[in-house]
Amino acid sequence: MNLIEIVKELELTPLTSCENIDEIQASTAYQSDLLSCVMSGGSEKSIWITLINNINIVAVAKLLDIPVIIITENAMPGEATIERANMEGVNLFLTPKGNYEVAGRLFTLGIKP
Repeated sequence: MNLIEIVKELELTPLTSCENIDEIQASTAYQSDLLSCVMSGGSEKSIWITLINNINIVAVAKLLDIPVIIITENAMPGEATIERANMEGVNLFLTPKGNYEVAGRLFTLGIKP
């Protein structure tokens, strides 16, 4: 599924410049609030759902080639995190919804674990 469609369906708020989001196709997602779990269980080109909002999420996403992070519960990251995400080409989105709801909505849209 195209990332633009996902953003519209989940009513996500973009935090980064989101260049080339029309080219990002997502078929899998991973939900975790532990960086070590994401490093061992996340997969490239997936969507990462998390409550974590610090700069380390960008480094892990870049390491695993994860192009999209959805930050839940309106846990607004600091400006340094947003700037780093823009520099590294990682798309950050914000939502007031919790991890469970976001994962469920993605699953109904055909995005699988």
